[in-house]
Amino acid sequence: MHKKCVALLSGGLDSILAIRVLQEQGIEVEAVNYVIKFAACIPTNGENAATKAAKILGVHVKVVDITEEYLTVLQNPKHGYGANINPCIDCKIFMLGKAKQYMEEVGASFLVTGEVLGERPMSQRRDALAIIERDAGVRGILLRPLSARILDETLPEKEGIVDRKRLLDIKGRSRRPQMALAKKFGINEYPSPAGGCLLTDPGFTRRVKDLMENKEFNIDNLTFLTVGRHFRLAPGTKLAIGRDKEENDTLETHVGANDISLRLKEYQGPLGVLRGMADDGSILLAARLVAYHTKLRNEPSLKVEYWKGKSGDILTIAVKPASLEEVEKLRL
Repeated sequence: MHKKCVALLSGGLDSILAIRVLQEQGIEVEAVNYVIKFAACIPTNGENAATKAAKILGVHVKVVDITEEYLTVLQNPKHGYGANINPCIDCKIFMLGKAKQYMEEVGASFLVTGEVLGERPMSQRRDALAIIERDAGVRGILLRPLSARILDETLPEKEGIVDRKRLLDIKGRSRRPQMALAKKFGINEYPSPAGGCLLTDPGFTRRVKDLMENKEFNIDNLTFLTVGRHFRLAPGTKLAIGRDKEENDTLETHVGANDISLRLKEYQGPLGVLRGMADDGSILLAARLVAYHTKLRNEPSLKVEYWKGKSGDILTIAVKPASLEEVEKLRL
């Protein structure tokens, strides 16, 4: 076997450490990062977390957007969902299958992940790890350095490419061993271990299920879900409202040609984006909801501006802000 591997690098602590452990043994590492736009696991602050981690590790990382391909996995997972709408086992199988192809392209001989036995309840049980290896076609060539000494020996270990004695035996949900190892390696910059895939978040899950039920399940709408408060006004009609300036700015980038944008006319306030069947009744209701999410919600009447697309003609409507009861009834 070649002394070169392909490592899945999310940018999180586990994947960083898995690579660093192998670098200590002189293994050449080629990293790959698979991006799902609407389910980003790691806070990036504007920079891809894997790209940032690759700089720290001194490795090349190939960033691949798999969002469109992933929709099929999300809708029809062979191994089902976790507690929410997270197809964790199928997700890992999908990514490892793609990583295996990349491994062959770059002349590497085995794969590496930062998985830790027992850390995640659905995909990192011992039986789940075995299923993932089998269905991804990577049995024997997938090395998990952080738990390797309590898992079956892999080909790179058997053939002496990797020294099994210098691998780890970490297990369970505590991140203390990883944090201690990071300190030992002098790795001080890494995302909070408390993060997780958005598909495990109950609030985000409700929004995704709503899209499925309303036959609006596509990349555009899924990406739209990641910012703001969301409301289902009617079948085929949704509203998103920004929570702050940053979310307003992000929502503005998602505005499509047929969307309706709404703001208070004479005061600062949130941006609302109405998507779908935008008749007069829907616009009126959306304007009332936008008016509610301001400090002026107790005013008897507020003027709300609205326009179509990025720069349509601006119209004005005077509305009574919605009540808390209406807001809670429509909130997703």
